[in-house]
Amino acid sequence: MLGAIAGDIIGSVHEHTGTKTKDFPLFTGDNRFTDDTVLTIAVADCLLNSREYVDSFHAYFRNYPNAGYGSTFWLWANSGRRNPYQSWGNGSAMRVSPTAYVANTIEEVLAEAKRSAEVTHDHEEGIRGAQATAAAIFLARTGRTKEQIRRYIEVEFDYFLDETLEELRPTYQFDASCQRSVPQSMIAFLESTDYEDAVRNAISLGGDADTMACIAGAIGEAFYGGVPAAIAERALAVLDDRLRSVVLQFSNRFGAVRNVFTLPQDNI
Repeated sequence: MLGAIAGDIIGSVHEHTGTKTKDFPLFTGDNRFTDDTVLTIAVADCLLNSREYVDSFHAYFRNYPNAGYGSTFWLWANSGRRNPYQSWGNGSAMRVSPTAYVANTIEEVLAEAKRSAEVTHDHEEGIRGAQATAAAIFLARTGRTKEQIRRYIEVEFDYFLDETLEELRPTYQFDASCQRSVPQSMIAFLESTDYEDAVRNAISLGGDADTMACIAGAIGEAFYGGVPAAIAERALAVLDDRLRSVVLQFSNRFGAVRNVFTLPQDNI
């Protein structure tokens, strides 16, 4: 999950800037954590402490009300509502990464990802985005190749992952829907050479930079075996003690790569 958080923090200064290059400093004096980090840690807290997702999201919103939430989520959380609001936004995918570390099978991952999404994002596209992201992370951390990850996501979720960054970059624009940001974030990972490159790829598309870097970074962390120490240290330093404590607790309990499983043969 630290890969998602670091991606969010690195991407935070590129939100709405239309960055179309990979050549930028990873950290400046303006990097901050956003709602992507807050809600990712809220999910981790649920899994660590068997909390209800809706209660955790409300509590973390109250503690971090100015983290940059989408307007619909802000209204939902601020009003204390408990019923979902049919969102297909990428908020369900940005926060889902912890679910990929607590399960033993792909079926369990998909079920937990759905639970984490549907308390707000009960639209089928919101659920699909969360499940696809969690599945990609689980496949990556259990030793699947990029081609196996690509094929599984394309077959099971009907996402088209054959475009290249070079093809996407000139015309791609900010889009906070799962449909138009989750596949592109996955392509950023698939074309990467290491964790840092995955984050730079995602930001270079000029879209929803912090969230796309969060998603690509989450998959990259799992695939490449962690977040480089220098990046991890800088990202953790941006968090306050409360958030950092949950991240470290979750990492200590669930951080190891575990539970290799077998995909259906026609998906390999």
